[in-house]
Amino acid sequence: MILDCFYKHPNAKLNYKQIAQKIGISNANSRKLIIKALNKLCDEEKLYEETPGKYRLKHKKRQLEGVIDFSYSGTAYVRVEGLGEDIQIPKNKTGKALQGDRVSVKVNQQGHRKMKGQVLSVLERKIDQFTGLLDLNEKFGFLIADGKMPVDFFIPFKHVNGAKDGQKVVAKFLSWDEKDEKPIAKIVDIIGEPGDRESEMLGILANYGFPLNFPKQVLDEVDQFTDEIPEQELKKRKDFRKVPTFTIDPKDAKDFDDALSFRQIKDNLFEIGVHIADVSHYVKEGSQLDKEAFRRATSVYLVDRVAPMLPEKLSNGLCSLRPNEVKRTYSCVFQIDNDAKVQDYWIGRTVIESDRRFTYEEAQEIIEGGEGDFKDEILQLDRLAKIIRDRRIKKGAIAFDRTEVRFELDEKKNPVGVFLKVAKDANKLIEEFMLLANKHVASFIGNPSGKRKPRPFVYRVHDNPDLEKLAEFVNFIKRFGFEMNIHNISEVPQAINKLLAEIAGKKEEDVISLMAIRSMAKAIYTTENIGHFGLSFEFYTHFTSPIRRFPDVMVHRLLTLYESGATSTDIESLEDQCEYSSEQEKKASDAERESTKYFQVLYVQDQVGQTFEGVVTGITEWGMFVEMIENKCEGLVRIKDLEDDYYYFDEKSYSLKAHNTGSEIHLGQKVKVKITRADVVRKHIDMSLLEIIDEEIHNDKP
Repeated sequence: MILDCFYKHPNAKLNYKQIAQKIGISNANSRKLIIKALNKLCDEEKLYEETPGKYRLKHKKRQLEGVIDFSYSGTAYVRVEGLGEDIQIPKNKTGKALQGDRVSVKVNQQGHRKMKGQVLSVLERKIDQFTGLLDLNEKFGFLIADGKMPVDFFIPFKHVNGAKDGQKVVAKFLSWDEKDEKPIAKIVDIIGEPGDRESEMLGILANYGFPLNFPKQVLDEVDQFTDEIPEQELKKRKDFRKVPTFTIDPKDAKDFDDALSFRQIKDNLFEIGVHIADVSHYVKEGSQLDKEAFRRATSVYLVDRVAPMLPEKLSNGLCSLRPNEVKRTYSCVFQIDNDAKVQDYWIGRTVIESDRRFTYEEAQEIIEGGEGDFKDEILQLDRLAKIIRDRRIKKGAIAFDRTEVRFELDEKKNPVGVFLKVAKDANKLIEEFMLLANKHVASFIGNPSGKRKPRPFVYRVHDNPDLEKLAEFVNFIKRFGFEMNIHNISEVPQAINKLLAEIAGKKEEDVISLMAIRSMAKAIYTTENIGHFGLSFEFYTHFTSPIRRFPDVMVHRLLTLYESGATSTDIESLEDQCEYSSEQEKKASDAERESTKYFQVLYVQDQVGQTFEGVVTGITEWGMFVEMIENKCEGLVRIKDLEDDYYYFDEKSYSLKAHNTGSEIHLGQKVKVKITRADVVRKHIDMSLLEIIDEEIHNDKP
């Protein structure tokens, strides 16, 4: 029973009381038996006592499977599902694994320090295509891959395909046999000159597997679509064309996939429609367009461009809810009273005609007391949204409101300034009604009233945080003078919200907020509903952005399927689509982050040699990342360049420690640095440390 308990929680660190609780034993005599059994399991090397009275499962005798992630130094880490701690793989023990591969790994060391192991075999190649620089001679070439690839690739001359020495190219993996020292690849596309903005942006997309163009057969399918809506179809849809309707989006947006309608139907009752572009009307299952949309699964938002999930004719044209154009929509229409309580709602296909396109700035001006179109409607929606938000947070939603760093670009798309994008009331207005729609659509299928049973569906879920990660976070914030008292999971949201309010405006705010987010689980798509911890929703899905997210298209299709009378669908196929969509979302996020790094380098390349004050935002075994306060750009100070002492990475305190003096560099410390290099090809800013401004970590409280 005890061993089974550890197998169910493979990285848990448990004492005998916790074990007794998990296996349902409460009397004192049985607890003594548990202690005896724990000692026996340690003798058999099935468990080990990590700290006095705390036991863990011993993995040394077992082969584990997981996904390998290389660092730039060559050391790799294998992430095993259900195992909270990554297994460290020295660079001479990674075998023939490449970045992202699924591997079999053996644990060689386990105890008080990080688990270490070696790759035994590659179970599944994740690599298909990648980008890099071609180093070519007369007979063959080598591809120096971008990103965290552990080796160069051998390119036989017959597979160079017209590429020239030094060009940035796209290559396709062919093989890596036991006899081969390096993997073999072939060039499939030429991007251009390294460092050039266009080449680097296309390279980022290609490196994460996102297509650079739409296939001809897909564009041919889209060319057949028109904006006409036959009268017969109009009769099958609820008509909202006469109801006041508008969109609120960023000023540079072109794909408007959501609109709000508003009208008062009684003294204490409003009808609020959340209208979403009916993408599934055009993207039919099994079509070439459907296959391409699923292949991409998401739009990718780089700093200077969007790589859309759908061709422009759809994303910016037929599906976009542009003003004064009749559009097909899928809607969730609420009846909401004066206290922002939902009295009734309806979900179905509609037709709308937006009266006005607002930017967030225009709507914000009206909220802050200005004049403008639909002033009364916007003010009422803002009032109701604030009530809904307050109620949601009191119920347990976590109020993360992080600012985003954005670049101001000139007409040539070069960065000329940096600004912070702050979510104001207009943004939150839209967010609350989108959340409301997503919540009710998920509940409509997953929590039906009456005799109808829940049916297979696509949920957006967010698991409870890992208690060990939370404990690490609590220890981390103590260095800044803050505390969080958490006895069980139900107390976490309130404790984090209290902390976020406490750190607001302080110098530690950004780094603590970032670490709080990192301590949380990642949201994913799945058919298995476990609720959304961060939003405190029992049921949640993504219904509101089908132009840019494939899971939303899946949700629209399922609603239509069940409306037609069907009671089920192929849940295994649905789960596979969910898993793939979650993977693509992660790739898109990584690609967007990499494009930001490139623009940071572009922005500071004329400032090499200048000094800046910054904050330590990350610490690794090879150095520390510093975000400059003035421009929010981040660079690396390498350990080997710290000349005043010998520094080493202390995993336990997540700090750099000086061997001779004992001084430490922690996350959140303020430092002075000099930019020594801005490498646009590597998308990297190198720095040297000039001064540690605040030696001691503390907050501004007495």
